[in-house]
Amino acid sequence: MAQPDGKKIFFESLSGAGKAIAVLTSGGDAQGMNAAVRAVVRMGLYVGAKVYFIHEGYQGMVDGGENIEEASWESVSSMLQVGGTVIGSARCMEFRNHEGRLKAAHNLIQHGITNLCVIGGDGSLTGANLFREEWSGLLAELMEKGLIEADAVQKYSALHIVGMVGSIDNDFCGTDMTIGTDSALHRIIEVVDAIMTTAQSHQRTFVLEVMGRHCGYLALVSALACGADWVLIPEMPPEDGWEDKMCQKLSANRAGMKRLNIIIVAEGAIDHNNKPITTDYIKDLVVNCLGFDTRVTILGHVQRGGTPSAFDRILASRMGVEAVFALLETTANTPACVVSLSGNQSVRLPLMECVQMTQAVQKAMDEKRFEDAVKLRGRSFENNLKTYKLLAHHKPESELPCSNFNVAVLNVGAPAAGMNAAIRSAVRVGITEGHKMFAVSDGFEGFYKGQIQEIKWSDVGGWTGQGGSLLGTKRTLPAKHVDKIAEQIRKHNINALLVIGGFEAFLSLLELLTARGKYDEFCVPMVMVPATVSNNVPGSDLSIGADTALNAITTTCDRIKQSASGTKRRVFIIETMGGYCGYLASVGGLASGADAAYIFEEPFDIRDLQANVEHLTEKMKTSIQRGLILRNENSNENYTTDFIYQLYSEEGKGVFDCRKNVLGHMQQGGAPSPFDRNFGTKISAKAMQWISKKLVEVYRQGKVFANTDDSCCLLGMRRRALVFQPVVQLKEQTDFVHRIPKEQWWLKLRPLMKILAKYKTSYDFSDSSQLEHVHDNRPRDSDAAADM
Repeated sequence: MAQPDGKKIFFESLSGAGKAIAVLTSGGDAQGMNAAVRAVVRMGLYVGAKVYFIHEGYQGMVDGGENIEEASWESVSSMLQVGGTVIGSARCMEFRNHEGRLKAAHNLIQHGITNLCVIGGDGSLTGANLFREEWSGLLAELMEKGLIEADAVQKYSALHIVGMVGSIDNDFCGTDMTIGTDSALHRIIEVVDAIMTTAQSHQRTFVLEVMGRHCGYLALVSALACGADWVLIPEMPPEDGWEDKMCQKLSANRAGMKRLNIIIVAEGAIDHNNKPITTDYIKDLVVNCLGFDTRVTILGHVQRGGTPSAFDRILASRMGVEAVFALLETTANTPACVVSLSGNQSVRLPLMECVQMTQAVQKAMDEKRFEDAVKLRGRSFENNLKTYKLLAHHKPESELPCSNFNVAVLNVGAPAAGMNAAIRSAVRVGITEGHKMFAVSDGFEGFYKGQIQEIKWSDVGGWTGQGGSLLGTKRTLPAKHVDKIAEQIRKHNINALLVIGGFEAFLSLLELLTARGKYDEFCVPMVMVPATVSNNVPGSDLSIGADTALNAITTTCDRIKQSASGTKRRVFIIETMGGYCGYLASVGGLASGADAAYIFEEPFDIRDLQANVEHLTEKMKTSIQRGLILRNENSNENYTTDFIYQLYSEEGKGVFDCRKNVLGHMQQGGAPSPFDRNFGTKISAKAMQWISKKLVEVYRQGKVFANTDDSCCLLGMRRRALVFQPVVQLKEQTDFVHRIPKEQWWLKLRPLMKILAKYKTSYDFSDSSQLEHVHDNRPRDSDAAADM
C-alpha cells in the first residue's frame, strides 16, 4: 500500500543513541498518563535512547536513588488500560526552592539525563521551565562544590524539556483536550445516566457537583452531554436574580411533563460578587421555592479514577511519541514546548506561551472580566457555552423569529450512537431560528410512505443519552422513489433537508442532487451530518458514533486480555466492524495495545501473517504472555478471521494458544460516549445554522429555490475545523466500490501502533514538525468551529 504523502522519518536517520530521556508525572493524576508514559518509554527505546522513570514526580527527582529507574520495554506492558499513574505523582515543596532544584540537577547528571518529559498541569510545567532556565547555573554551582567535574558541565550543558498536559479539568490553554478530560467526562456521564433513572422514578431534582475549581469545562460539557436543566461554572457567573430564573426554568420543565431536573455545578462556581455557589445552597433554594424533592451528589475523586477512555489512550500515545520526536530534534536554543491537540492534529507550542495564556484566564476571572475569560479559554470552550445556551433555554413563541420555513430531519443508514443527540440539537436550534421542524421516521423509506410529522421542543427532551435511532433509520436510497418523495415534500411544504447518517446518506444526497433536474422539489438546501460507526464517509475525519464504537472495542479487548491473566501464553484474534474501512480495527488496535491490525487499505499476504506469528513467538519468550490481533471484517476475502485463527493456532503450537472473538453489533449499541453526544450536538447545531443562512439566500419571490452545488453539502471535520463541502466535489475523493474515502488521515497512526508493538517501520510526522504559537493555533475562518 502506498504510504501517505508527506515527510517520512526512518528511524535509522532519527537516532536517540547516546541520549537519556526521563519521564515523570507530577501534580494531580489523570487517566491516560500511563499511556503517555508507555509511549515515551517505547519510542525512546525504539530510537536507541536510554529511558528512565522518575518515580513520585519532582519529589523523586529531588530524592534520587531508587526513584530514578531505567525503564525496559517489558516494564510498561499491561500499563495502557490502567488509570492513574503507576510511576507515582507527588507535590514537592522542596523543588520550589533553589536547594531542591540543585539536588534534582545532581541526580539527573549522575544518570546522564538531559532530556525531560514532564506530564502534568501548568504548575508542573512552569516548574520544569524554571529548572531548564536555571540549568547552566545549577551545573556551575555543582562544579564549585566539587560534586561534578568540569567535563560534565560541558557534556550536559543544556536541559531539554517537553511537556504533556495531564489534567482532568482541561484548564490548559493551547490544547483542545488535556490527557484525562475525556475519561473524567465518561465517569460523570455514567453517574448522571444512572441518576436520571432513579430521579425519573421519584420525580426528583438532583444537584451534582463536579470537579473544576478554576475551570468549568467538565461541568459545561457534561451539562451539554446530558441535557442538564442548569449549569453553573466559574467563567460565567449567573446574573443577579438567577435564582428566580432557575426556579422558573425547573418549574416550566416539570409543567412540560418532565419528571426530573438535573443541575450541574462546578466546584468553583461563583456569583458576580465572587461568592461561592454551593450545592447545598441550590438544594435549599429548590426545596424552599418549589417544594421539589431534591438530592445532592458530589462526584469527587471518582472522576479521576477508572480505566482511561479510548480517546485518552490514543491522545496520550500520540502525544508521547510526539514528545520523543520533539526531544530528539531540540537544540540548545529551542524553547521548552508542550505537545498539544488541535482538532485531530498533534501540534507543538511554546510551553510558556501556553502557561501565560492559562494564567491570563485566571487573572481575567479575578478582575471579573468574565467574557474575556471565556474567550481566553479558547474557541472550543466558547462554542460549548454558546451551544448549551442555545439548546437549554426555550424562548416563548412570542419571542421567536417567524421564518415560515419548514425543515425536515431524518436518519439514513445503520444506527450510530449520538444520532439522537444530533436530532435533538437540530430540532431545538431549528425552532430557535423560527423554523417549523418535521421528523421523518425510517429514513427515505418512511419519507416516501409519508411518515412525516411535526416535532416540538419538548418531544426531544431526554434524547441526548439514548443510543440507536429513536426516529428509526433504514438503508433505503431515494432514487427509486423520488417521485413519491417529491410529492411528500410538496404536501408538507418542506423547504430544507438535514440528513444524519453514514455512507448511504452521502449516496442519498448525490441521488437527490441528480433528481433536481427533473423535480424542482429537490431544489432546496440540503446538508448531511456524518454518523456511522465505520467512520467511512468522505469529507470528514470523524463521524458521530465512531468514538462510542471505539470505546466498546477497547473495553471488550481489556476484558478479553484480562481473561488470560494467570493462564498460559495466549493470543486473541478479534474481528471488528467497519465494512471495508479499517478505522475501528486500526485506532481500536492503538487504544487497546494490539500487536497487529489487518485492514483492507493496507494489503497483506501470507508472508506478513507469518512475520506476525514469528514476532509474537519472540514476544512470548519474554515476560509478556498475551497477544492481541484485530481484523477488520472485510480486510481480505481469503484471509478470514477463521483462517487467521487456524494459522496462528497451528504456527504457535508449543508457544501460545489462540482464541477468537467476533464483536459484531455490540459496537453499534449502548449509550453514546460523551464525545459522540457533544460532537453530534455541536455539528448538528452548526448544520441547522447553515440551513437558516441558506434559506435566506435562496428565498426569492415567495419561493425557496436552490440548485447550485453549494446548496447540497456535507458538514465534516477536516483537520482542525468543521467545513461545509458540496457533495458533488467529494465524488472524486470517494472509492464507491468499497464505500471508503480514497485518502484517510488515520492511516498515519498505523505505524505508531506498530512501533509501540516493537515492529520496525517508518512514521510520518510532517503534520506536527513545526513549532507554532498559541495565538495562531485556531482556524482563521470565522465559520470554522473547533471540535470538542
